[in-house]
Amino acid sequence: MSPATHVLEASPGPRGPLSRIKRLGGFTAKLLAVAIVVWSATSIDIHWPFVLDAPSQVLDLGLRMLPPDIGFVDDVVPPMLETINIATLGTVLAGGLSVPVALMAAQNTTINQATLWAARVIVVSSRSVNELIWAIIFAEIFGPGPFAGVVAIAVSSVGFTSKLIAEGIEEIDPGQVEAVTATGAGKGKVLIYGIVPQIMPTVAGVLTFRWDINIRQSSVIGLVGAGGIGITLNSAMNLFNWDQVSVILLAILLAVLASDWVSHILRRQFI
Repeated sequence: MSPATHVLEASPGPRGPLSRIKRLGGFTAKLLAVAIVVWSATSIDIHWPFVLDAPSQVLDLGLRMLPPDIGFVDDVVPPMLETINIATLGTVLAGGLSVPVALMAAQNTTINQATLWAARVIVVSSRSVNELIWAIIFAEIFGPGPFAGVVAIAVSSVGFTSKLIAEGIEEIDPGQVEAVTATGAGKGKVLIYGIVPQIMPTVAGVLTFRWDINIRQSSVIGLVGAGGIGITLNSAMNLFNWDQVSVILLAILLAVLASDWVSHILRRQFI
């Protein structure tokens, strides 16, 4: 091979129209992203004197929260336990609702296109509405209290858990399902013996992970009257009892750390 031929083979060919279109598309996308960021920054009404004064306000608030009111601990324990109960019951209820929704949302177990799209609407509806909004809605329906919190946590969790369980159902071994079907078993027995045993580790792992998330969410929904520690926190802030607020925040932190540790141990057992 001559040097000239080697140079011709090594050099890139002329860029075609498709390459130029891709480069133009990439440049346009970057320009659009920058324009959106600039527009968002200029559209937000920021009161800069408040921003500049924020460090001194943080220091002032921190000094008000110290030292924590240790005598308030006894008043924090019952609502904190209620928060954990709300998260636990809400997660269990979400698990019961999520499995049938996931079976309808999975391509290999759904009945038809109507049930597939109905399940997807449920998943999207649950995930698109914040748990605080659900809490406000159910507090209006059932009245303020922990029951509204349990239902709000359950409904806000269905979309997350159903989506992950459905993905697990789509990844099951079809051979096991075919083996159960070959015995002449009906659809119910195929579901019980061919599908459910394969997805149980996924269901347990997803619900454990979601329970950990729900501990955090249950700490917040009380701010809108859905029970738990959030009600106590809201009351302390309204009365400007910042030394009590610090105790409540420490209790929430410890509960979240404990739930994260328990969730990690349980997931290791299931996955």
